[in-house]
Amino acid sequence: MTTLDDWRAAGRCFSHGGHAIFHRVTGDPAARPALVCIHGFPTASWDWHLVWDALCERFACVVALDMLGFGFSAKPHPHAYSMAEQADVHEALLARLGIRRVHILAHDYGDTVTQELLARHEERRARGDDALVVESACLLNGGLFPETHRATRVQKLLAGPLGAALARLSSESSFGRNLAGVFGPRTKPSAQDLHDFWRLTAENDGARIAHELIGYMEERRRNRERWVGVLQTTGVPLRVIDGPEDPVSGAHMVDRYRELVPNPDVVLLPGIGHYPQVEDPAGLTRAFLEFHDRLGTPGRTGS
Repeated sequence: MTTLDDWRAAGRCFSHGGHAIFHRVTGDPAARPALVCIHGFPTASWDWHLVWDALCERFACVVALDMLGFGFSAKPHPHAYSMAEQADVHEALLARLGIRRVHILAHDYGDTVTQELLARHEERRARGDDALVVESACLLNGGLFPETHRATRVQKLLAGPLGAALARLSSESSFGRNLAGVFGPRTKPSAQDLHDFWRLTAENDGARIAHELIGYMEERRRNRERWVGVLQTTGVPLRVIDGPEDPVSGAHMVDRYRELVPNPDVVLLPGIGHYPQVEDPAGLTRAFLEFHDRLGTPGRTGS
């Protein structure tokens, strides 16, 4: 079993805007197909460790990073964190690796980063620019529509005037209780899982910036037309894989997706909550790889 310390030891950092960005790369960036995994809030690339080996068997190169303000990456404070900047970080790493065509697997906050990347992809396509092509996107439990995002009580408080004070008072026990609340009723995280998630959050005094990171909820409202619109109009193949027991972005979000997105491709994982890749890694892997089998994505020896 890969431990969090193993995960960290296998990664590296690069500098973006003067900030250190932790990332993992397995495989050959010059080979296809390439996959980038984009994590959610408030965790990090470690979220993918239970499915990493299976993804690396299928894709020639698998990439994941800890976004700015998360995990083992820099956590500047104060800082105006934004989805545009997080998309910039991903584009910078892919350019650094020489990856010009990429599939995406994203979760939660990472779904919104993916919506921005899809919007940029469509803008580049319209002007004949193939500097970075998104070949497909698979989205897990995320706030794709601001009107269906049911923020937890803590998220609402962090976004309010007492957010900074609340962030300073955060502890491992309170963090663990709140995070466990979004998991399915029979797939709760272990004490070790919660400790590892807390380590990632607390690294570099990161708990103090939760109120700065939570600005993504307002960003989603401001950019709804851009980010929902691209889901409705993009030619990039999409699949949603969702844990319906998630109180934040579960079955109710999927209902809205089916209403608004043409020809919706959705897989529900029964009994699973907000973290399918942690709660049901085998089920998630099956649904994700079936999507790529249907698309005809070449195996790791393909070109």
